[in-house]
Amino acid sequence: MPHFLAPDGASLYYEDSETGLPLLCLSGLTRNARDFDFLAPHLDGVRMIRMDYRGRGLSAWTGAGTYTIPTESQDALALLDHLGLDRAAILGTSRGGLIAMVLAATAKDRLLGVALNDVGPEVDSAGIASIATYIGIDPPYHSFDEAAAARAAAPGFADVPLSRWRQEVTHGLAETPDGVKITYDPALRDAVLAGVDAPTPDLWPLFAALEGLPLAALRAEHSDILAPATFARMQEVFPNMIARLVPGRGHVPFLDEPTSLAALKDWLELLQ
Repeated sequence: MPHFLAPDGASLYYEDSETGLPLLCLSGLTRNARDFDFLAPHLDGVRMIRMDYRGRGLSAWTGAGTYTIPTESQDALALLDHLGLDRAAILGTSRGGLIAMVLAATAKDRLLGVALNDVGPEVDSAGIASIATYIGIDPPYHSFDEAAAARAAAPGFADVPLSRWRQEVTHGLAETPDGVKITYDPALRDAVLAGVDAPTPDLWPLFAALEGLPLAALRAEHSDILAPATFARMQEVFPNMIARLVPGRGHVPFLDEPTSLAALKDWLELLQ
């Protein structure tokens, strides 16, 4: 399995489809390269590059103090360097979108364009409160089937077959004789809660740093992370940004919804 070394020597897992337009796919907070499995079959002519952030998936666990967006941003650049890529487009889901904005402010010359999946420069407090209830804690399920049934019963998503939830829960959980377990470092909880207690930074300057890049943004209809007012303001800042509301979805869209695919394909055309 391919790994590269981060600036501090941590061994981080990645995947690379090797041909086409380079697209670095950055996943959600507790997630990994599997975040983009549902999208992958729909992208032609794209070199999909994925990574497991440190402490997640198949990457090394390096401690709560390293599970920060600035560190993960440097890790993303290190992956591009490892692959010999001067520039790449970024598709950022949730936390991945925050990383993309940091990169726009600190290494814009490395970016071809940015697409944000259900994230913006303000994170809704309801979403943060929800994350705090589960992050770093093994879920109370005995099997994948039980976990999938619970996800299917949760509000926010419409017309998602149970088989999709059964596949989705395998992406970031492990089924063991002792029940379902998380597959990331539980210390991520400490890192996230430390940020919750800190003063909220103004991220709008980071969003403004995206100016001049081909942009796309998706908002889930029932998102508890990206508020409607924030999404509207994002479109005011960048009127030419491809912006779409993904119906029948909570945080986060799977990205293979017709609305998501149409927006991403329009965005990719701007990068050619």
